[in-house]
Amino acid sequence: MKNFIEGFVYPFKSIGLFLKFPKTILHSVIPVTINMILYLTSFIMIYSYIMDHSLRLTGADNSNAGFWSEFLYVLILIVSFVLVLVICYFILLIVGGIISAPFNENISLIIEENITGIKSDYKPGFWQDTWLNIFSEIKKLAFYFAFILLFFLIGFIPLIGSIISVILGSLFSFFFNALDFYDYPMTRRYFTLRQKIRVTASKPFYSMGFGCAAFLIMFLPVVNVLLKPLCVVSGTSFYFEKKYGIDTK
Repeated sequence: MKNFIEGFVYPFKSIGLFLKFPKTILHSVIPVTINMILYLTSFIMIYSYIMDHSLRLTGADNSNAGFWSEFLYVLILIVSFVLVLVICYFILLIVGGIISAPFNENISLIIEENITGIKSDYKPGFWQDTWLNIFSEIKKLAFYFAFILLFFLIGFIPLIGSIISVILGSLFSFFFNALDFYDYPMTRRYFTLRQKIRVTASKPFYSMGFGCAAFLIMFLPVVNVLLKPLCVVSGTSFYFEKKYGIDTK
């Protein structure tokens, strides 16, 4: 449990590290701006659509609307709000992750070089680096959604399926978020996806604690966009501090 807690609080302890290097802030501006526009636009469009249609569906827009019409309308809005948060989380995970991958790579590289004191020999061309990071994101997302689909199907098992699905889906999301933010130094070392998974799983309580915090950060509206660069910084720092991948061939 101690390792889980240490992993959980690590992103918040890394705020000072993030602010210490002006270049990390500079490299965060473009992806934060793009992802903020993407997230807010998606949220406003989807939620506005639901509000308009649920208003007409329940008849709450009628001046003679009764208590139950208004109650149903409010209930739909509350449930829809949570649902839209989930949808926007996936939009940010997929589209935002691919867009911000090259920028996050630069942030991670700055942190690695300052923590280790070693100048990285990872110097691919711009397009090669961009493609390598985008391709890495796509492979991770394929891995993620393969399991999410499995958990979704488990949810159809009578009586206990939904409970098992939620528990497994949450635990897997914690693990995936750790993998996602440890990924950058591993990608620079040309680790395969299988190696990345093995490295992340090598210190399970650290990874699940860190991944739990990262998942909660990434799920909160607006906060997720603003603090994603912090998760990149803390993930890279934690990777080296706990010597992940040191025995990986």
